[in-house]
Amino acid sequence: FQVVKAIISQLIGCMGGGLGKKDYLELLVMMFEIFNIARKDGLIGLESHVEHPEESEIFQRYPKFLKNHHAVNFFADTMRVIISGAVQPMDLEDLMDNDIEIMHEEEERPSSALNSVADALPGLGIVAAVLGIVITMGVIDGPPEQIGHKVGAALVGTFLGILGSYGFIGPLAGAMKHRLNDDKQYLTCMKLALLSFHKGVAGTISVEFARRSLFAEVRPSFTELEDACNEAKKK
Repeated sequence: FQVVKAIISQLIGCMGGGLGKKDYLELLVMMFEIFNIARKDGLIGLESHVEHPEESEIFQRYPKFLKNHHAVNFFADTMRVIISGAVQPMDLEDLMDNDIEIMHEEEERPSSALNSVADALPGLGIVAAVLGIVITMGVIDGPPEQIGHKVGAALVGTFLGILGSYGFIGPLAGAMKHRLNDDKQYLTCMKLALLSFHKGVAGTISVEFARRSLFAEVRPSFTELEDACNEAKKK
């Protein structure tokens, strides 16, 4: 039942459209603001933001990020580890990689289940065809129009199985996986910025590492990011 609920939820998410350049620009600027606070006030200045993200003035300025509960938890939990100062950059990278992979694997279950249904539908169509032929054999001595009707019904079963698999269920499962890959890239973008920040890299360069990890279709230009970060400094 949980898988069915997850399938419905992810299908609704697919209808809402994927992540675009504006969403990634928002993410990059948000991280720049957080890193900038750490530079001015030290890591202790971030505690109130990561302990209660939903109440953070910074996070509230970026609603798309705040609505992504996986992303918020990933960012806040990683920042807590960084603030503790107990983990080396290499270990932090392993920690984030494991977190991303586990989340991706968990979120991939609904699309895998739907894909299994798509794979099974042509087989069910063949079974329907065989049953139709068996029924047809029972009236083999009947008039041609009756035999034709039975054979036609058998072939419709095969057609519906193939249509359902390759025309509907399969593409829906593919769309769900594509959306999950977008979500994984979103987390990977955060991972690279957080890792660079933990290594002591300046905030502007940390978000540049993250920007370079994005596909061209959703990657803000260097100038767009620079202008947005400069605008954020004025707030």
